[in-house]
Amino acid sequence: MIAPVATPREVAVIGGGPAGLMAAETVARAGHRVTIHERMPNPGRKFLLAGRGGLNLTHSEPLDRFLPRYAEAAAFLAPILHAFPPIEVIAWCHGLEQETFAGSSGRVFPKAMKASPLLRAWLARLDMLGVRLVTRSHWTGRDADGTLHFADGTSARPHATILALGGASWPRLGADGAWAAALPGVAITPLRPANCGFAADWSPHLRRHAGSPLKRIALHHEGRTVRGEAMITQAGLEGGAIYALSAPLRNAIARDGGTTLRIDLRPDLAEADLTRRLAAPRGSASLSTHLKRHVGLGPAAIALVQEALHSGEPAALPALIKATPVRLVAPFGLDRAISTAGGIALGELTPALMVARHPGLFAAGEMLDWEAPTGGYLLTACLATGHAAGRGAVAWLESLAT
Repeated sequence: MIAPVATPREVAVIGGGPAGLMAAETVARAGHRVTIHERMPNPGRKFLLAGRGGLNLTHSEPLDRFLPRYAEAAAFLAPILHAFPPIEVIAWCHGLEQETFAGSSGRVFPKAMKASPLLRAWLARLDMLGVRLVTRSHWTGRDADGTLHFADGTSARPHATILALGGASWPRLGADGAWAAALPGVAITPLRPANCGFAADWSPHLRRHAGSPLKRIALHHEGRTVRGEAMITQAGLEGGAIYALSAPLRNAIARDGGTTLRIDLRPDLAEADLTRRLAAPRGSASLSTHLKRHVGLGPAAIALVQEALHSGEPAALPALIKATPVRLVAPFGLDRAISTAGGIALGELTPALMVARHPGLFAAGEMLDWEAPTGGYLLTACLATGHAAGRGAVAWLESLAT
């Protein structure tokens, strides 16, 4: 815990998502006066959207397995997540009188299975801590002396500022990445979709299967394998298994202009078993009927196999079922992505998450150049970086008093 300060200072938090709210709570607990500026009419809009299908708060796996989920950013995030690990996320949630449970996959959810009760309790706690929330307050820039400017012509000069403006996914909920223009001279990795679907050049026949799930499949790409489910859409593929491979798929497309994903449509059957089953007399049955009857493929999976056969894929049928190729040509746009890759380059930040060339300015959440798969990793890192930026701001304010 941070001991309350003798001399309260003014701190502005720009952004009312999870990272901003956690930063505000951390600073307010230290005794400083906090104002949250939120561009939208209400805070936490993306947080509420994430909770519609069951709010995945974090994951119960050990931290030594948790950290590698952040790939290249794991080393940067390690001290931040050690200071606010998944167990602290759970304890924080319980402190708001929201009980949690871990599912069979290890994912942790509030028992209410939605975000709204948690957000209401959180905002009530912030109000009790004296945090001021100003909505429809659109930040447009910061002067060298720390003065903040807003779209309505007003300004403020807090002693410290924490930016938590999100990435650029689901821009209609408030995070559109426009903040990059307000940070001249700061290196920013271009914002790209993460945990997203991908476009494929489907035939009209395959488009007729839009909305059809591919269940109990395994995806293979450049040495990586993910089991799960996916969904055929009019434009391509999306779903949990696709999201888990989104970073390498996106990077391969950027590098090569496209990439081939291989789908094992029956990962529970060896190729030899498929060969034996498909050797059964076909008679007058169509290929679709044969695949359904002897291999158990559904209509969408059969359509993928037929698509590969029509494209001239040379593999024998059993091998094709075990590695059906799908050519992916582009990630879906940021407006459909769950999260964002890119952001403020990590080298621009001090360990306390202060923007090094802007003393007194801190940043947290998806504004920073890291990404994470779904499964609670994204929200945990947003909360942890908000906590770290809040602690950094408090330490900065203490340095001003000495």
